[in-house]
Amino acid sequence: MKLTPCTGNSGYSFNNAPRCGAKTRSGLPCNAPAIRNRMRCRMHGGKGSGAPKGSKNAIKHGLYTAESIKLRLEVTEILTSSKRLMKSLVK
Repeated sequence: MKLTPCTGNSGYSFNNAPRCGAKTRSGLPCNAPAIRNRMRCRMHGGKGSGAPKGSKNAIKHGLYTAESIKLRLEVTEILTSSKRLMKSLVK
C-alpha cells in the first residue's frame, strides 16, 4: 500500500483510486487516476471547466441562413444558364 506524504497514515492508496478509462491511442484504457468527482484524468479532460463564458466564437457568420442559401442557388442557376447559352452560341 503506497501512502502519500500529504495524507500520512490515512490509508489512502493511489492503487485503489478510480481510473480514467478513456481510450488511448494504443486502444487500451487509460490507467491514470481520475480527478476527484470526475470520470476522467487530467490528461483526458477531467480538469477543464469548458469553454469560456461569452465567447465570440459562438456568433453566427450567416453563411447558412436561408437568405444566403437562396442567393447562392440563384447565382448557380445564372451561371449554369450562361454556360448553356455560351455553348449554344459556339456551335
